[in-house]
Amino acid sequence: MTDPKTYLDPAEEKMAMAVEYLDESLSHIRAGKANPKLLDGIRVDYYGSASPISNVANISVPDARTIAITPWEKSMFREIEKAIINSDLGITPENNGEVIRISIPPLTEERRKQLVKQSKGEAEQAKVSVRNARRDAIEGLKKAIKQGMPEDVEKDAEASAQKLHDKYLKKIDELFAAKEKEILTV
Repeated sequence: MTDPKTYLDPAEEKMAMAVEYLDESLSHIRAGKANPKLLDGIRVDYYGSASPISNVANISVPDARTIAITPWEKSMFREIEKAIINSDLGITPENNGEVIRISIPPLTEERRKQLVKQSKGEAEQAKVSVRNARRDAIEGLKKAIKQGMPEDVEKDAEASAQKLHDKYLKKIDELFAAKEKEILTV
């Protein structure tokens, strides 16, 4: 007889990973406030290899609307500026020779709605991943009945899979609600 945990544990792991991924992707959505994570996806050419900006410069947030980047080498100013301009941030950096400043403009109402819609799409994708993990676990449990698992054990495990599903969907909704509030706060 197979143990229901052999189906529930991987399902819970997939659900947790979906929530983690959602949290990470929501942190990259600009909410009108300066956040160093906005630069995480931007790579610069550093001696022939693509490196994150955080590996070649110090990134700080002096106030709510500004990100300051202090490159460790003077030669990196042009590379960092070029990478930021070519990124999908849509922001032009200011360079004074010592520090590259990125001013985060306030969001328009229309842009806020777009960002909420984008966040909702990310949350929906995470929910689909959680549902797929639950479905895979339940399919595995149904196959286990044919291999000798008692039906009442299978039904209990199915209920556990549903509880896990509900728990992770609630976490996704909470993450989305927090991000929506952050975006819509002027």
